[in-house]
Amino acid sequence: MTDKLPPMLLQLFAPRPPLRWLEPIDFAPEKRQSANIGGIGQFMQALKDFKDNDGYVPTDSWLQNRDRKKLEKKERQEKLLVEAAEKSNTLPDKPKEDPKVEGDAYKTLFVARLSYGVTEDDLEREFGRYGPIERIRIIEDVTAASDAPLKKRKRGYAFIVFEREKDMKAAYKETNGISIKGRKVFVDVERGRTVAGWRPRRYGGGLGG
Repeated sequence: MTDKLPPMLLQLFAPRPPLRWLEPIDFAPEKRQSANIGGIGQFMQALKDFKDNDGYVPTDSWLQNRDRKKLEKKERQEKLLVEAAEKSNTLPDKPKEDPKVEGDAYKTLFVARLSYGVTEDDLEREFGRYGPIERIRIIEDVTAASDAPLKKRKRGYAFIVFEREKDMKAAYKETNGISIKGRKVFVDVERGRTVAGWRPRRYGGGLGG
């Protein structure tokens, strides 16, 4: 059948030439020699010496780190409570005995998180719209030098005494979170002279005054 095909088509069915033999680049299987494989006993001493002298210091896991921070926070709070107990006879922690405290405690607002540049006029402008104000006292650090920066002299909170209790209550309901000189303030009633057993926030207590 193929003898009837033209020569050009017969070339398509012609077998390919055999592959050229090349010597293998690797050793022949019968000539290979594998290394002798033994145990690791001979390396144990070297591994032990490396472990003892590698200087590795293990770090805490995130769980250990969390527990450590909780414990440190608890210790700080306990320390503050001890300090509060030791200083319980000092005037700053007993507002009722502080000679600088004036006005009716039930007509007094506690304003915290104030900008250090806030003045009495600023507070008068913001809180005076709720009623006549009897007195404004911005707390300062009496131990700071007179030429110290505002951040060193100002404590960041103040007391505002209204002439009428209803005006104080109205201001208390409306002013918490307002912005004074670009900073949101925290407003609360005075608790230092109205709540039994009150302690400042720095001694483990909290809330106003």
